[in-house]
Amino acid sequence: MAGARVGIERDNMDPSVRPCDDFFRYANGAWLDRTPIPADEPVFGAFTEIRDRNWAILHEILEEAASTPAPAGSVQQQVGDYYASGMDEAAVEGAGPAPIAPEIERIDGIADRGELPTLLAGLHAGGARPGFHVFIRPDPKNSGVNLVHLQQAGLGLPDRDYYARADAKSEEIRRAYRAHVARMCELLGEGAADARRSAETVLSLESRLAGASMQRVDQRDPYKTHHKMALRELADEAPGLDWSSYLAALGAPPVDKVNVRQPEFFRELAAVAAQASLEEWKIYLRWHLIRSLAPLLNAAFVDESFAFNGGVLQGIREKHPRWRRVAERVDADLGEALGRLFADRVFRPEAKRRVLGMVDDLRAAFRERISELPWMSEPTRQQAVRKLDAFRVKMGYPDSWRDYSALVIDRGPYVRNAVRAAEFELRRNLAKLGVPVDRDEWNMSPPTVNAYYNPSMNEIVFPAGILQRPFFDVAADDAVNYGSIGVVIGHEMTHGFDDQGSKFDADGNLEDWWRPEDRSAYDARTDLMVKQFEGYEPLPGQHVNGRLTLGENIADLGGVKLALAALRRSRAGLSGADEDGFTAEQRFFLGHAQSWRSQIRDDALRVRLNIDPHSPSRYRVNGPLSNMPEFFAAFGCEDGALARPASERPEIW
Repeated sequence: MAGARVGIERDNMDPSVRPCDDFFRYANGAWLDRTPIPADEPVFGAFTEIRDRNWAILHEILEEAASTPAPAGSVQQQVGDYYASGMDEAAVEGAGPAPIAPEIERIDGIADRGELPTLLAGLHAGGARPGFHVFIRPDPKNSGVNLVHLQQAGLGLPDRDYYARADAKSEEIRRAYRAHVARMCELLGEGAADARRSAETVLSLESRLAGASMQRVDQRDPYKTHHKMALRELADEAPGLDWSSYLAALGAPPVDKVNVRQPEFFRELAAVAAQASLEEWKIYLRWHLIRSLAPLLNAAFVDESFAFNGGVLQGIREKHPRWRRVAERVDADLGEALGRLFADRVFRPEAKRRVLGMVDDLRAAFRERISELPWMSEPTRQQAVRKLDAFRVKMGYPDSWRDYSALVIDRGPYVRNAVRAAEFELRRNLAKLGVPVDRDEWNMSPPTVNAYYNPSMNEIVFPAGILQRPFFDVAADDAVNYGSIGVVIGHEMTHGFDDQGSKFDADGNLEDWWRPEDRSAYDARTDLMVKQFEGYEPLPGQHVNGRLTLGENIADLGGVKLALAALRRSRAGLSGADEDGFTAEQRFFLGHAQSWRSQIRDDALRVRLNIDPHSPSRYRVNGPLSNMPEFFAAFGCEDGALARPASERPEIW
């Protein structure tokens, strides 16, 4: 590869395309032409390349742990035995659905509606999500105090709109879903006719819940999902379920208030609890139990789950190999135990120091940009700087590792390890109630190829999994690193000031710290971005949802602008440096675009356009750059197809 030190992959480029007409294609066209999507993937790109390299390392770690004796309760014993239990295919096949018989018997054994709260609590504790989901997080308006949150759930299709849309594709998916539910019921022992009736019952109950579910765009607004109320108020609002009994059965300590994130949904759920027959409830609960645990059972269940969720919904033709599916489960349930072994191998102190230095550069560049904003008043500006300065930064892996010693993991059955892990995680979270919020906790495991901003903690977090090439390489020059991981850092920083993150103050509280005129000026700018992205049509007749993706689109534009400003700030005269045929700023933009190379199946893209708050990768590159005069100047073209009129370019951060 030419320019290995620089980090630009020339072999991936398509020089026949003008950079200012389609920069995504210019930077990645040759790669797009020669790279098919693997049969076991819905999407393939730089993220999946990094993830696959990480999984290869995790595979080695797990194989070693499974084959090496270790003390009971140690990290090595737990990850090794969990992995071994999943890899014992003969035992899993021989057991069939028998390991989940206790849960099936509890469902079948309920005699009246009064037992529903206790039964729901047991199923939720084991990892299933019929009806709704419960979790513990800080109170949005008091970030130092943890609170019980109730979140709508209980649907088997990706989104509420799948149940009501009348277009041919939606109807096709619903038919396939009915057949899928029926086949799963048959695998549990129902006759064909009973299984078809069960599928109709599931569709009927889920359709009622879907009709009362809050739309995804509205769920992005933290004010619309903040409805703290006393349990007695919840009992009045949603009287069909005994909420105190549910929380007691869950194992929660006495609580006075909960946050009901979608009150209309919970009113309908309670009505369904009171109106649906007990037999209908049993069918619905059995379905959501088996739906959640099917990937951990014998091949008949695994294959049927994959056929719908992977094949019908996403167009995937093959499952991941067994070791990979088991490794994913270990990472999901023992993320910091496995991540501790991973971090020791992949993330050197030198790399951590280098990235933290980039964070400092981007923070300084952001502070300068805030100080120069012409549309922001001084009182709001002071609060914005205070919030920026208060950002906490977590890099690579936690300073102290999670203790899993109370979790019992053995070599089988595989599914029982998963249920115990879910129960352990619930107990760990319930223990947060009544004690100060732990601001050192991580919400992603170290091998994860991702990053996040947490508004309640006012923190930016970067797992070791994403701090790999092409996003970060200690051998690459600054221009490429700033264009890739620098943009990711700027992206997460900007989330603290996107259309929703900006509603939280420096202490992580949902608090309006803006002058009204500043918020109006901000909204006018973000409305331009909504209009821009709603003009993109990735599939015929299907456009990007500008409101759903607004926060990510704001962060994408902010990330590129901040990283470029930080690069310029970090080295005097950098814009004139020329290496491997490209100026530093050209290498910056190329590093950015090449880190987003990606291809996606149409079926998977169709689902993501409905539920994903991120725009497709092509628009995550071309969309922000089309608003940046700096980009056009770098490549010497102001008249390219990407160029947008100045009046339509959102100038935000």
